[in-house]
Amino acid sequence: MAKLLRNQKGQGLTEYALIIALVAIVAVAALTLLGGQIDTIFGNISTQLGG
Repeated sequence: MAKLLRNQKGQGLTEYALIIALVAIVAVAALTLLGGQIDTIFGNISTQLGG
């Protein structure tokens, strides 16, 4: 029984690790694709604020 619980905990940990890795990959891809646009937006805001 203890071995079964250990296997389930390990499986859950692996699933969480895969989800976190997927979220990180999507975040990096989004920042890579939208990085130039975000930079332009913040540049415009800074200019309008007088910075």
